[in-house]
Amino acid sequence: MARAPVVISVYRRERSKLGSISALASCSAEPCLPEGAETIRPDPPSPFPYPQRRERSGVSPPQQTAMTPKPAGPPDGGWGWVVAAAAFAVNGLSYGLLRSLGLALPDLAEHFERSAQDTAWVSALALAVQQAASPVGSALSTRWGARPVVMVGGVLTSLGLVFSAFARSLLHLYLGLGLLAGSGWALVFAPALGTLSRYFSRRRVLAVGLALTGNGASSLLLAPALQFLLDTFGWRGALLLLGAVTLHLTPCGALLRPLALSGDPLAPPRTPLAALGLGLFKRRAFSVFALGTALIGGGYFVPYVHLGPHALDQGMGGYGAALVVAVAAVGDACARLVSGWLADQGWVPLPRLLVVFGSLTGLGVLAVGLVPTVGTEEGWGAPLLAAAGAYGLSAGSYAPLVFGVLPGLVGIGGVVQATGLVMMLMSLGGLLGPPLSGFLRDKTGDFSASFLVCSSFILSGSFIYMALPRALPHCRPASPPATPPLERGELLPVPQVSLLSAGGAGSIRDTTC
Repeated sequence: MARAPVVISVYRRERSKLGSISALASCSAEPCLPEGAETIRPDPPSPFPYPQRRERSGVSPPQQTAMTPKPAGPPDGGWGWVVAAAAFAVNGLSYGLLRSLGLALPDLAEHFERSAQDTAWVSALALAVQQAASPVGSALSTRWGARPVVMVGGVLTSLGLVFSAFARSLLHLYLGLGLLAGSGWALVFAPALGTLSRYFSRRRVLAVGLALTGNGASSLLLAPALQFLLDTFGWRGALLLLGAVTLHLTPCGALLRPLALSGDPLAPPRTPLAALGLGLFKRRAFSVFALGTALIGGGYFVPYVHLGPHALDQGMGGYGAALVVAVAAVGDACARLVSGWLADQGWVPLPRLLVVFGSLTGLGVLAVGLVPTVGTEEGWGAPLLAAAGAYGLSAGSYAPLVFGVLPGLVGIGGVVQATGLVMMLMSLGGLLGPPLSGFLRDKTGDFSASFLVCSSFILSGSFIYMALPRALPHCRPASPPATPPLERGELLPVPQVSLLSAGGAGSIRDTTC
């Protein structure tokens, strides 16, 4: 009798199995399953690459059922503002620091007894490597995600600055600041900014402009702080402390949470060339944009390196030169926010704004080169301060438009790769511009000719932008679509569409033929 409960339990379990088999046998030709069971029908491939990434790691991805939500568009907020704050810090600790490093070049020239052209290669190499290797950072981000790539880049940047603090020759600075720190900066900027562009749609340019204000805010703080460190600890102590500061890029990378969007490719790139995104050059609009951006890069970064030394040549003291850099930084930071807000309103197409603000940037650099000499260290140098402020306003207005227009040119799925390619193209000018500026300074005795030549590069690139779609007004107004277009390259010539602002029907229409 003690075995009766066991027999009853086995009987109930076998009866339950027979009932399930009977229910399955009574189904029609269309397969049916008991209530609560998972379907055995294979699901269509997921529209975003993260499940495939888990499959490669040895963990099978869960099958997508009818209850699994499909990837939506950019959230246009939420965690995106945290990503914007992280990109703000990344921009400040990369370009903001590079802009302020020009204040240390006279001390390096004096210590190593070298010319301005030779010491200019320190900043030029760091800038060139940072931008030339940006496609590598984008490719690694496409394969492994932006978070680990940016964290590793922060460590490399810090090590490069610390290594440079113990330099015994300019070659050590070329390797430390130029190669090692530049490689670290290449791994942080493009993945951070590309991730930010994926989190926003309607307010994308404003978010990008907010992140890019880190450049101006960092220059505003680092320019006088670096001059203080140079006076107190010398250039070696200053570089050592800057190495500790740039280590904060690592926690910034930890905040870049991955995001799945409906425009993502079905699978990650299989070859290195595909990961770099070189196929984007087959699109005429992106090729035109790339050529114009490369020319602008030839003059855009010269004030980053030589604005402070130019102020010193004009007769201003060390803190006066830092004030000039700070004024340009304030104008740069304020203009990026205003330009981002203006672009998101949809009143003027982004390519048209690129032409306008690119031309104004060239004129701003020209004004910096034409200002009269201050003469004494006690003078405030009002003309130079005004020219630096005008340059900062125009350059700051141009910066967010360069990256804000990319989703319209290549689509949301290729924005990270396009960001890296744009950085690489600008590196061509960043590599040649500052050394050319230093060469002209050695030949002429000041930086006036340098700024005049570099402004011609910027104006030439702005002229090429006129060939972009919707950069110039056309013959008749176009009828806008009923809904905003999908983010798959709105500025591509086929199909031809008009962008709508957040205002809907009340926004101003573009024209087309």
